[in-house]
Amino acid sequence: MSTLSGLTFGKLDWIPKFVTAIDASKCIGCGRCFKACGQNVLKLMGMNEDGEFVEDAEDDEIERQVMTIFNQAQCIGCEACARLCPKNCYTHEPLPA
Repeated sequence: MSTLSGLTFGKLDWIPKFVTAIDASKCIGCGRCFKACGQNVLKLMGMNEDGEFVEDAEDDEIERQVMTIFNQAQCIGCEACARLCPKNCYTHEPLPA
């Protein structure tokens, strides 16, 4: 098989799909995905009105908060984040061959 795959407990084929992108224009910063991820993959970041990330969480320039991919290497491909996202912000892909 050309991609990383495995089996579920019920011996069904399973191909993990790893987070590759979060659409910041759709994200409402609700944090549901963050709570679902036990792998420390995601981080809530502030954005200014120009759509640029603001590093200081207490900065007055923050217009809104959005979820970002903080540590992609920790993703296990479960897609729990996407299943809980009310705005369909996530893109997931299997590992390339």
